[in-house]
Amino acid sequence: MTTHEFTPDHYHVTMGSHDPVLRIADGDTVVTTTVDARGRDSNDELVTEPGNPQTGPFYVEGAEPGDALAVRFDRITPNRRRGFTGALIAERILEPAFVRTLPPKREVNWDVDVEKQSVTLTDPESKIHGYTVPMVPMLGCFGVAPPRGQAISTATSYVNGGNMDYRGHVEGVTVYFPVATPGALFHLGDGHAVQGDGEIVGTGVEISMDVQFTAWVVKNSNIVWPRTEDDDYLMAFGNARPLDEALQYATTELLRWLDADYGLDTESASIMLGQTIEYEIANVFDPAYTVVAKLKKSWLDQIS
Repeated sequence: MTTHEFTPDHYHVTMGSHDPVLRIADGDTVVTTTVDARGRDSNDELVTEPGNPQTGPFYVEGAEPGDALAVRFDRITPNRRRGFTGALIAERILEPAFVRTLPPKREVNWDVDVEKQSVTLTDPESKIHGYTVPMVPMLGCFGVAPPRGQAISTATSYVNGGNMDYRGHVEGVTVYFPVATPGALFHLGDGHAVQGDGEIVGTGVEISMDVQFTAWVVKNSNIVWPRTEDDDYLMAFGNARPLDEALQYATTELLRWLDADYGLDTESASIMLGQTIEYEIANVFDPAYTVVAKLKKSWLDQIS
């Protein structure tokens, strides 16, 4: 297996069948960087257009339609000090009467201290200037080329992944995508130093990142929607609007997973999930909402 160091010189604000920036073998590792959602790099300089610009795409040898691409995030580290967020909860997440009382929209800055693993509000106008939360770096937008030759905006998400903005997509997780085009064409970007569930202010703490990932091919997979796993959970994703449709996709994908990898028929899996499933609302800001259906792996220990 080979480790590649890649420095991007251009970015994409759609996911599609763009010319690959690098071809890698099944099982290879890539060390690279991402710009923030507004197109600013590690020097906080504007280097590309805004809209969740993506590094890549990376062509993975051997990935063909009908397979899954697995990507493990080995390292996700902010590479500058300034991050920014929106300052108001999105109007569609609030009661209409309350929306009429909102102050003007603005953005606020945060100091991101990798050494202290902390993120601190640096906004003298705010009553909570100096407010500090733990740093939990994640990637909000990443995925593969979508089916049918589409190019899909990085503002939204679909079966290929995209702007899911799930706070659980941190260092150490493995994400699986359905492959729709040869090489899969993996894109990544939109780093957040930390983010709450739902991305309710329209941002996490947006920042550029140093990223290392390892990619490999899972042949002849039954995957339809993105899946993620860590040491403790299986997680299936649904990206759609309205919210109940996203939940349907996520729940169905978890059933497929339990059938294909654990031999559970629909009834057995339904009985188990009826008492053990967990849900998270990953995103309610973007054009497609994202729901995560989760199952603790420990519940599977009882299966003979």
